[in-house]
Amino acid sequence: MEKSPKFVPYDKRSKKAQAEADRKSRADWGGVNPVSKTFTSDKDYDRAQNREVIDKEMEEYERES
Repeated sequence: MEKSPKFVPYDKRSKKAQAEADRKSRADWGGVNPVSKTFTSDKDYDRAQNREVIDKEMEEYERES
């Protein structure tokens, strides 16, 4: 009959044993990228598009004056 390994508190373990315990306790993301995904809305402010509108309005204004 084989004896089960004696429990050793985390603090009393060697650095290697602590690192091994940490590795085992860490979860795997399973191929999922943990970075948040953001999707732009059509209603969002678009500086470039807004600049085009302003430039067009300025050209029309300058032609009128």
